[in-house]
Amino acid sequence: MPDHETMPSTPAPEVSARAAALPQEALKIASGYAFSGPALHLGALLWDGRCLPDAQIRVPLSMLNRHGLVAGATGTGKTKTLQLIAEQLSAQGVPVFLADIKGDLSGIAAPGRADARVEGRAGEVGQRWAPAGFPAEYYALGGIGRGIPVRATVTGFGPVLLSKVLRLNRTQEQSLALIFHYADSKGLELIDLKDLRAVVAYLTSDEGRQELRTIGGLSAATAGVILRSLTAFEAQGASGFFGEPEFDTGELLRTDGDGRGVVSVLELSAVQDRPQLFSTFLMWLLADLFHDLPELGDVDKPRLVFFLDEAHLLFDDASEAFLESITQTVRLIRSKGVGVFFVTQTPKDVPADVLAQLGNRVQHALRAFTPDDQKALNATVKTFPRSPYDLEEVLTGLGTGEAVVTVLSEKGAPTPVAATRLRAPESLMGPVGQEALDRAVRESPLYERYAQAVDRESAYERLERDPQAGRGRGAKGPDEMRDAAPARRGGEEPSMVEQVVGSGIFKSLARSVGTQVGREITRSLFGTARRSGRRRH
Repeated sequence: MPDHETMPSTPAPEVSARAAALPQEALKIASGYAFSGPALHLGALLWDGRCLPDAQIRVPLSMLNRHGLVAGATGTGKTKTLQLIAEQLSAQGVPVFLADIKGDLSGIAAPGRADARVEGRAGEVGQRWAPAGFPAEYYALGGIGRGIPVRATVTGFGPVLLSKVLRLNRTQEQSLALIFHYADSKGLELIDLKDLRAVVAYLTSDEGRQELRTIGGLSAATAGVILRSLTAFEAQGASGFFGEPEFDTGELLRTDGDGRGVVSVLELSAVQDRPQLFSTFLMWLLADLFHDLPELGDVDKPRLVFFLDEAHLLFDDASEAFLESITQTVRLIRSKGVGVFFVTQTPKDVPADVLAQLGNRVQHALRAFTPDDQKALNATVKTFPRSPYDLEEVLTGLGTGEAVVTVLSEKGAPTPVAATRLRAPESLMGPVGQEALDRAVRESPLYERYAQAVDRESAYERLERDPQAGRGRGAKGPDEMRDAAPARRGGEEPSMVEQVVGSGIFKSLARSVGTQVGREITRSLFGTARRSGRRRH
């Protein structure tokens, strides 16, 4: 990234005439944000203790598929920043996905209320504030909470994401992938958790032990660990998150009759005590979008901007395959017109390979009360380009609703670092009333489609009715696997492990769990899969 000495010393045409009177260093920074195309307004430059409303800090609309980071300590204003960005994206026809951890983003659908604080902030940053609501759709994970239920089938969720939720180690994750392969090959459809539990229970039963030996080195002990993890997971009330109707992520790409982007708000406050579950579900939504969307290349505006809140939870205790899959998803989904913003406390919460792909940065205040806080502060400062600011001092001195910003210009080059006083959102800064929220959910055209869970025949019912169903041949039988397996010296018959590993199904699945990342992937980067007949947008 260039430092401040490389920035132009004269204002670009888009810088206001009054900005020419700015201090020289402030003028250099402001000139870096003078874009000619559509842009979102973040706020006004802070310089030498003053807010300069003639120096507007913006981010080009065309660069919002280059991903970003919104970071800062608790209580520094991250949620309001998300709301500010989401409003402007919606107004410019870009759909937005927001994970509402605390339950206070539902107000985006209602006009805000003017008060002395809002009017004061608007005056300071040169904002023409007017109350406005934006089209919103409300969802709830598994129907827990107020919102249209969001569910995934076990097959759609895939083995990598499910392993993260179940806290399986690498060996157990690979074993779970083999179980998915086995269910695929036998035509045992995995819709909900009891389907998967039934398949694992069958493989560890007297009837299924022979089958267990045929699927590539899966030990009875490991299968038992997976079964116990599933049972404990169900006991925690997780069954409601998996099943049908499976949510079609194409719903997130809608605009309203006026051409404004619909803001999809996923309420997570009711499940915030299950961070592994909801953070992984957010990644499933993103992976499912990746799986379906066509390549677009460079676009004038994103097709969707997706905010991943509490992003550090994604990376805690994550397997290598999971981290590789996140990195690849973020790298590749940009060309499909989707921008991803990670929301967390410090940049160090995000792995370096992912952080390197986040071109737009809004860093709120950090605390330095402890040695660990100081280390996090030092690490954060090192992720920014050189600037005329003392960033350690600035980052610990920022007030609520202030941030250090650097984004990508219209040419894709980093802008100079700018301490910024952010604008006030124009929608309601807080939750809407419960009655209004319930009414919005019931009146949604999506409510009838997703509200009622459906439990059709799948693996559980088949195995309950006929315990021998697990021995039937499905899409690939042993003979077909043998044909696909590599030849052995001297005409020696390959073992069943080699037959499975050599089969096309297994190779596809192995790629999906990160062993050969970068090649053509059948089940998508996380091993997610979509069944035929599902709605497409």
